[in-house]
Amino acid sequence: MTLLRSLLFNAAFFAWTGALLLVSLPMLLGTRAPMHRLTILWARGVVGLLRTIVGARIEIRGRRLSGPMLVAAKHQSALDTIVFFLLADDPAYVMKKELASIPFYGRCARHQGMIFVDRDAGAAALKRMVADARTVCAAGRQVVIFPQGTRTASFAPAADAPYQPGIAALAQALAMPTTPVALNSGLVWGRRSFLKRPGTIVIEILPDIPAGLKRAEFMRRLEDEIEGATARLEAEAEARTTAPS
Repeated sequence: MTLLRSLLFNAAFFAWTGALLLVSLPMLLGTRAPMHRLTILWARGVVGLLRTIVGARIEIRGRRLSGPMLVAAKHQSALDTIVFFLLADDPAYVMKKELASIPFYGRCARHQGMIFVDRDAGAAALKRMVADARTVCAAGRQVVIFPQGTRTASFAPAADAPYQPGIAALAQALAMPTTPVALNSGLVWGRRSFLKRPGTIVIEILPDIPAGLKRAEFMRRLEDEIEGATARLEAEAEARTTAPS
């Protein structure tokens, strides 16, 4: 059953995504607002497909992300790059530069003002990221970054994908609190996994980490809070799975 549901979901996901990409092409000639509304529709559609085909639902704990913000989230699933369009008013993801070269998708992401980072460019890339993030926040939008820089497996220790210092540079340069986000999305939509499993994806917006902390203290606190909350969410999901009906 899981295999069949996954097959149906993946087919529906790519059909839905492809159709909306085609619809979005004329929008590249206009302002960003219509593209943003279409992206929200796309994200709602993906979540709806997960619920109806796979039997997976999303539970949000915490506040909505609104106004200029710096959001640092755990990254376990491709879903994480979709769901913040529903959690935040107007998010701008920090993405690796390679994604900009994907046909159609790259142009749409650029049109929406996403922040692309060349991870091989060193200090120059960091300066550009900070400048772009300032522009995003000045427009009242939310910067969403995955501080480990890659998707991680469920229950994997943080040492497998260390937290990168770019998040500390952003927090220092923007001089604003950082909002950590924990999640357990990998239990339903795993990293590089064809299979999608029924269950509850929990996304928890944690209390802000204040601005002005020293870099080492900031990095320690960010990792401790995200990893601790993620472990708790994974344990909750595991307990629900093993509990007698």
